[in-house]
Amino acid sequence: MKRKLFKSFLAIAGALAVLVAGPAVAWEPSKPVDFVIMAGKGGGADKMARLIQSIIEKNGFASKPFVPVNMSGGSGAEALIHMKGKSGDNHTIMVTLNSFYTTPLRQPALGIDISTFTPIGRMAEDTFLLWVHKDSGINTLDEFVAAAKAAGSGWQMDGTGSKQEDELLTSFLNSAYGLNIKYVPFKGGGTVAKNLAGKQCNSTVNNPSEQMGFFEAGVTKPIAAFTPERLAMFPDAPTFKELGKDWSYFMQRAVVAPPGMDAEAAAYYTGVLKKVYDSPEWQAYMKKASLQGAFITGDELKAYWAREKANHETMLKAIGEI
Repeated sequence: MKRKLFKSFLAIAGALAVLVAGPAVAWEPSKPVDFVIMAGKGGGADKMARLIQSIIEKNGFASKPFVPVNMSGGSGAEALIHMKGKSGDNHTIMVTLNSFYTTPLRQPALGIDISTFTPIGRMAEDTFLLWVHKDSGINTLDEFVAAAKAAGSGWQMDGTGSKQEDELLTSFLNSAYGLNIKYVPFKGGGTVAKNLAGKQCNSTVNNPSEQMGFFEAGVTKPIAAFTPERLAMFPDAPTFKELGKDWSYFMQRAVVAPPGMDAEAAAYYTGVLKKVYDSPEWQAYMKKASLQGAFITGDELKAYWAREKANHETMLKAIGEI
């Protein structure tokens, strides 16, 4: 009898312990999250990060604030080194662009292996257009090519970073049309867009979100799109495919975490970003900024990185950069 009573007591005590402890609590950040941006202020990556931050805050998608931190040095090298040094940190994530591939390829001494980074989520793929000032008198790609050819190295293309997205597109134009455009790098797409609006350069290959304000004000205009089909926001800008060059190019807009982040933390951030992606605010932004692509994460995102890294390695080799 005593043994039965003792066993009953243990069972009741165990049940009470479970009730007191409550159900297991899912992982949440215990402090503000560093939201690193591997580019300067005003560009597409910066705009994306700050929009994500505002959507999270507005809708209460996270228990702690996400704090944007711009790290644009060395075409993203500063940010990549920082993230590598944060290995195992559960309170740091980063917005990436295509320098996520090109910078480690161009600077192997950095020791950055992007396959070791923790995938959180790809929010979209950004698009590119060739832009000129409205006062340039240029309305078609043929007119652009003629003007740039006449100017030779005096034709200036401003872009973001060195030996990355914008310079790759400039190299494509030089090679495809026999041009000698001079490329001048800056830290952020916002500065590049302002330079064109201020006539400090002759052309840019800005993303739509970077040039939109000047376009809507009638200051700049797109000549052609680096996309397979015309963009709904710019129906008068033909694609390079239409114009005889079957070539398109996209910028990844993804969020990654340091190597070694705990699986529970990674799942938390992926859940937050998926809520952002599904929100009316983000979907409206995708339409306005001509963003494309579905939300992907996990192994699918890592496979996407591997493909894009291989593609960029081919492009960099073609222009003699690696």
